[in-house]
Amino acid sequence: MKARIVERNQQPFGRVTIDPITLDIIESALRNARFEMDAVLYRTAMSPGIREQHDEFPLIADREGRMVVGQFGSFIAGFLNAYEGTIEEGDIILLSDPYKCEGAISHANDWLILQPIYFGGRLVGWGAMLGHMTDVGGKVPGSLPTDATSIFEEGVVIPPVKLYRGGELQEEVLSVILNQVRLPHWNRSDLNGIVAACRTAERRVIEMCERFGVDTFVAALDAALERNRRAMAELIKRTIPEEELTFEDYICDDGRGVGPYKLKCTMRREGERVIIDWSGTDPQSEGSINFFLNENMFKMFFGIYMIMVFDPQILYNDGFYPLVEVKIPEGTLLKPRYPAALSCRTHGLGRVFDVLGGLLGQRQPEFLNAAGFSSSPHLMYSGYNDRGEWYQLYQIGFGGIPGRPVGDGPDGHSLWPSFFNVPNEFLEAYFPLRIERYETVPDSGGPGLHRGGNAIDVVYRFLAAGEISIHDDRWFTYPWGVNGGLPGARSRKLLIRTDGTREHLPSKCDHVRVNPGDLLHYVTWGGGGWGDPLARDPAIVTREVERGLVTVEGARRYGVVIDRDGRIDEAATRNLREQLRAERGTPPLFNFGPPIAVLRERCLAETGLPAPIAPIFKQA
Repeated sequence: MKARIVERNQQPFGRVTIDPITLDIIESALRNARFEMDAVLYRTAMSPGIREQHDEFPLIADREGRMVVGQFGSFIAGFLNAYEGTIEEGDIILLSDPYKCEGAISHANDWLILQPIYFGGRLVGWGAMLGHMTDVGGKVPGSLPTDATSIFEEGVVIPPVKLYRGGELQEEVLSVILNQVRLPHWNRSDLNGIVAACRTAERRVIEMCERFGVDTFVAALDAALERNRRAMAELIKRTIPEEELTFEDYICDDGRGVGPYKLKCTMRREGERVIIDWSGTDPQSEGSINFFLNENMFKMFFGIYMIMVFDPQILYNDGFYPLVEVKIPEGTLLKPRYPAALSCRTHGLGRVFDVLGGLLGQRQPEFLNAAGFSSSPHLMYSGYNDRGEWYQLYQIGFGGIPGRPVGDGPDGHSLWPSFFNVPNEFLEAYFPLRIERYETVPDSGGPGLHRGGNAIDVVYRFLAAGEISIHDDRWFTYPWGVNGGLPGARSRKLLIRTDGTREHLPSKCDHVRVNPGDLLHYVTWGGGGWGDPLARDPAIVTREVERGLVTVEGARRYGVVIDRDGRIDEAATRNLREQLRAERGTPPLFNFGPPIAVLRERCLAETGLPAPIAPIFKQA
């Protein structure tokens, strides 16, 4: 640890034995404090990305920076290892430079606040939260340029700086930062909300120290971490094999015509420890799709996935980190060298979760999930309205959730915990646009015993001249199915001009001019299917046809024949299912869709857009 912690009281903490009841009470109080941090920010932020979609991530950590409760992962260890200054009571640290915190945050739009929590002159913990700023300057509104080749093109990049020093706001520092962004009033409001949330964590921790005694509180944090370590050690022993497992998936392109980019991961167990190695991942991109993956952050991804699949009652925190070793080769897509561009790292972030799903379920296919995280599609729309006022929208969309062991994937839903869509009423009230349609796309979810979630088609009618930027993926590769399930549909973006001209847009593009009356069909991807679609109850398929989730023709992919009256033709269904079983043979564990040559032809035929040009893609 490079950071120097300053404490007025050097007395060591006493050794206290924590009984299970006290530990449960303190754990619950910490959980509540973590959700209170969310509520404080939601009610004070101005940007829809945070206020409505909840694109922010809080945590409460122990004095060493280990997360005890939180959502996204541990931010603090990377900061403490890289920061060479002092940490004193009343300080609040602001940073947004991924290269100055070992990738604890992964692009400059994420502004991270870190607040040390003191009690009686001693450091007892940390409150921390990051939030995605709608704009941080740079070459395009929204600060996520698809054609950036270095981080210098992506807006203001803030090294670790004391926003508050000894409790006093450093006004000049904040003024310099806000002078670089397009919406300084939004950034100031969102930043103040993040600070208020961290101060909420501070108040609640101090209350617990006063109620239970500081020695008991500190001991409870250690006990909560150890409880998690024991639970995860048992999960790892039961579910991770000693033989090596491998999985590969691909980011479709970098927005510059190059791709796909391979992410390769291997995993094995040695005793109670897991070794996860990203060797074989492609070299870093010249474009901005690089994802600076902090090792501790990935450990948290791994832990959350394990817990949610195998035992959701476990409180996820950093306690299990010593059980996991993560190897990420430098100079690859997941650990690019400075000053590589990072702004559009969301596609890699999403694909990491798909890789985890394909990796962790191989030994126990009954727990295997299909692909469906896949990306985090963004739409940016900006310009001047008819009153001459600048408007700027940043919005995250959602695709189909993958088919799962427990059932169908929801349609057009977020896999991020606690994320929401921006309400259409909010969009229409604050921005010059109208939502013409917001509906699921029939047949876009991969068929299976459990259907993948359908894609969403959001149709925007623009009411003012401006520019849009689009960031999405899974337009070239398919969200794969598992255990006999079929892939979900790919994403697409169609712009219809007022004169009827139809233009298919790339999945990653900036500076697309739009005029009043233009329509944009923003179609996301569908989730992959889980299990044999020929085993799905025909009555369920028929009901989904009635509801518009599956078409009559799409029902045949399940081997279900529906007559003109909307009823099942049972004889024809039996015959079709027998025919499809004979033609298919034994279903594969993974179904990645058509081979590369077919994909290239389909891209050109469906959209007129060329396929990525890099020769690195090898179809599984």
